[in-house]
Amino acid sequence: MLKHVLLVDDSAISRVMLKSLIEDNYANVCVAEAGTAEVALELCKQQKYEGIFLDLNMPGQDGLTVAPKLQELCPNVRIALLTANFQERVQIKAEDLGLSFYAKPVTLDKVTDFMTAQSS
Repeated sequence: MLKHVLLVDDSAISRVMLKSLIEDNYANVCVAEAGTAEVALELCKQQKYEGIFLDLNMPGQDGLTVAPKLQELCPNVRIALLTANFQERVQIKAEDLGLSFYAKPVTLDKVTDFMTAQSS
């Protein structure tokens, strides 16, 4: 089970909804938030997260661009790419980077799938 999770999404509403799903269903999970990829990188320099929920479309660096940098800063991290963009090329790129892919909207089933998945 993941204990330190980072939510990276430029939408405050999306972060609030996702944080609520996690906190309401998983006790003892520390949830941090970042509104940009740059803030996420800074947070990963301070804390090693086991799981990151990452939006694709954000100002500045997008999720696919920042994912390898987050993986470098947080070895063994699992990253879920959350996006409304479910084009095949996005899914293939996510898979190539070792990311889990989840289409928005985020649901409890999707959160549970990611939170309880075994590391590979």
